[in-house]
Formats: sequence, C-alpha cells, structure tokens
Amino acid sequence: EPIYGLVALGVIHPQRVIRNSTARAGDAIVLGKALGVGILSAALKKGALPDEGYRQMLACTTQLNTVGHRLPEMAGMHAMTDVTGFGLLGHLAEICRGSRLGAHVAFESLPVLPAALSLAQQGYNTGGAARNWASYGHDVRLPDDLAPWQQALLCDPQTSGGLLVTCAPQAVAAVLALFRDEGFASAAVIGQMQAGAARITVDYRLDLAHTGC
Repeated sequence: EPIYGLVALGVIHPQRVIRNSTARAGDAIVLGKALGVGILSAALKKGALPDEGYRQMLACTTQLNTVGHRLPEMAGMHAMTDVTGFGLLGHLAEICRGSRLGAHVAFESLPVLPAALSLAQQGYNTGGAARNWASYGHDVRLPDDLAPWQQALLCDPQTSGGLLVTCAPQAVAAVLALFRDEGFASAAVIGQMQAGAARITVDYRLDLAHTGC
C-alpha cells in the first residue's frame, strides 16, 4: 500500500472562517456523507468485499467535499470539520472540547453505506476503530445494549469522509438543501449540541424536530 503525505495551503477571507471550536448550544449536527469506508476497506483486504460494496466505497471516497466553500456564506453556520481517521465520535469530540459543549447523537439517524452496514454486522472492522475508542471512549456514553459492531461504526476511520457541521435550527433546511444540491444525498441531521460538559451521549433515537429537521 502506498503511503504519502501532503500539505494543502490556501487563502480565505477572515470573516468566512468556520472553525471546529465555535459550535453553539442548541445547534443541529449535520453529517454530509455516509459512514463505513473503513469497514469496507477492512473487508477488501480480506477478500470479502462484494462488487457493490467496492462501488459504494469508490463513490464515497472520490466525492470531493465541494460544498465546503459554500457553507461559510450561509447564515446560522457555526462550526465545521471533516470526519477522517478519528471517526465520527472522535471529530465530534474535537468540536465538543473546542466549543466547551456536549453533544447528543441519534444512532438511527446516522447515514451508513449499505454494504458497510451488512459487513459490520458480520464482524468486519478496523484496528483503527479500536484505537480510536481507547483514546476518547471515556468521554462517550453509549446505550448499555449497543452492539460491538455499532460501537465500531461510530469510531470507524474514514478516508475522504463527510463534512461534520453544526448550525442553528433555522438554518437546517437550507444547509441540507445545499448538501443535496451538491450531490450529497446521504446528508442528515444526526444530533444536537448541548450545554454542559464536553461529552457525547449516544442514544438509538432522538426527537430532532426542534432542530429544524
């Protein structure tokens, strides 16, 4: 496997900068791409990835986050990052720590690549997911009956993962419309930022109607 590093440099107007430390209590949490790339990669290495799963993996990883340059122009946008090697919970934890807020996530609202869902249930996962959980699991509360494969999915390292944004409830409809206009059909509201300690609570489902969803 080729391994390489790179640095991307750019220029942005200071009034259009959106950080991962400026979320606000009550913000809706929006995820721009489906999860599961790491699980598909693990299955590929073991020769167990079906053709459809390979197509899903390529489609997800080659879709650039082109929506990112348009989001800062929208009213009500507060924080943004992308989900990569630390998995969904890891990058959400960064938002929580930087913003000094907690987060509540609805597992059943998470977009997941269909092939990854099936493979995760069969036990395919990555060593990276286990290391991720070991590094930040102490700041996460999960349902007592959450299955190991579900925990692994929450921590699954992503290659070219989706944008993770927080926005005011009144901006949700416009934010989702922008994602879908750019071709991100899986974009979804997955939870809400909350006042309190910088911890993440995961439940199976939440009433997200008040977030503008």
